[in-house]
Amino acid sequence: MIVAEAVGRALAARGVEAVFGVVGSGNFHVTNALIAAGARFVAARHEGGAATMADAYARMSGRAGVLSVHQGPGLTNALTGIAEAAKSRTPLVVLAGEATDRRSNFHIDQDALVAAVGAVAMRVTSGEEAWERAEEAYRVAVEERRTVLLSLPLDVQSQPCPTAPTADSGPAARSVSGFGSAASSAAGGDEGDLPLPAEVDALARLLAEASRPVFIAGRGARHARRELEALADRTGALLATSAVARGLFRGSPWDLDVSGGFATPLAAELITGADLVVGWGCALNMWTTRHGSLLPAAGQVVQVDLDPAAIGVHVPVDLGVTGDTAAVASALTGLVPAEAGYRSAAVESRIRAEGRWRAVPYEDQGDGGRIDPRTLTIGLDDLLPAERVVAVDSGNFMGYPSMFLDVPDENGFCFTQAFQSVGLGLATAIGAAVARPDRLPVAALGDGGALMGAAELETVVRLGLPMVVVVYDDEAYGAEVHHFGPHGHPLDTVTFPPADLAAIARGHGFAAVTVTREADLGGMAEWLKGPRDRPLLVHAKVTRDRGSWWLEEAFKGH
Repeated sequence: MIVAEAVGRALAARGVEAVFGVVGSGNFHVTNALIAAGARFVAARHEGGAATMADAYARMSGRAGVLSVHQGPGLTNALTGIAEAAKSRTPLVVLAGEATDRRSNFHIDQDALVAAVGAVAMRVTSGEEAWERAEEAYRVAVEERRTVLLSLPLDVQSQPCPTAPTADSGPAARSVSGFGSAASSAAGGDEGDLPLPAEVDALARLLAEASRPVFIAGRGARHARRELEALADRTGALLATSAVARGLFRGSPWDLDVSGGFATPLAAELITGADLVVGWGCALNMWTTRHGSLLPAAGQVVQVDLDPAAIGVHVPVDLGVTGDTAAVASALTGLVPAEAGYRSAAVESRIRAEGRWRAVPYEDQGDGGRIDPRTLTIGLDDLLPAERVVAVDSGNFMGYPSMFLDVPDENGFCFTQAFQSVGLGLATAIGAAVARPDRLPVAALGDGGALMGAAELETVVRLGLPMVVVVYDDEAYGAEVHHFGPHGHPLDTVTFPPADLAAIARGHGFAAVTVTREADLGGMAEWLKGPRDRPLLVHAKVTRDRGSWWLEEAFKGH
């Protein structure tokens, strides 16, 4: 056994089921070793797409993602996706060949490259340590929730490796606690996940004293729905999430949906009116708090997080509690008295009537040649099956699919937006689809992001994914248009002539429809009837006279 084979077999032994990438000479053998050991290889058309696919797969499966790329340009091509994963604390192992000879065209400082975007750099330097280093990379990714580069120098990959350790010698394959909802809090955590008793007692007192508590759950609480709902029922708290945890409380009559720039007017009113806001595995950043304006001026703010360094980074907090969100919530449930809290028949009635964006009245701006994005998305929501997984790219349009397309639970929404890069949406949907083949994947893109990621249209067709790709086409980088246009700046650099995106999709093997009015959605309705043997692209020409509501809110912070 050689090093490249040992690394692939070691990761497969830890339970790796899927690996994404683009194969070159430097990662050929390790990729084949993973395949031979039972992992599925998903070939992308660009390393940037592959990285985002692996990231989205990890988010939706609750397991570590694996990315395999060539040395040098293979790694640099993947860097934006790696940055997104690192910022999101996605458990991801990146396997990359490495040219250590400075005379090679492929030579770069790979450690410095990934360190610059927040990933952890590791390396295999000999056959004797290959298996151990692969297991350590996997352990750091899973247990520390980090994105890890494992560099495989070309001159080391072919070295012989001693007999592999026994299958139980490394970290067991498991879901990633506090990241994917597949993680089971019932199994318990290690002692490092448990909160300090004094912190729990202090939060119990605040909850007992609060008359209008609100819980905001983030990515670090996606595994803790049961525990958080039990505590909320006990304390009378209303429930909200950050964007990345959207759907976590779906079905609860006290679900306010998303807090922040995407919040409905009712959610913003009720969160602002709270006297205690508790963030659970949630950064409480400027997006989730609307630059702090949603936090109650006269109330108190608590942050619960597994990472003590995350507490108080974005907003001042009155109390920080370090520990796993499920463990903290469980510890509190028996300590606080039962209270009505924020809950009443009147509040429940308002949430039922006003708690979703589609219930908020609006004046349709469609003009016959372009469809209002709200009307478009409500129509999509009515047609698409409930069992869906929605992936959204970045841009002016993004609030419409994020808020007007409902999702069944936290596994129905994949939001790779920590780096706010345009162009990741299609690859996000592919990774989510591989993780959740039981659901219809829906990719929501702007025209800019669709054209950036167009290479992966072929990947969708090749994989046979029954995907719906919706392009919100305003023939511009809309965020820049609405940011700079009102100040009289020229917009020639951010506006474009019309492009026939439906024809581009058909060229890749998609079915496609163009939508300029609500009646045009009949083409999608026909596709949904079956057999869905080709993916569908919906080219929606949307109105563009003004920025979206969330963008107007975001610009207040600029």
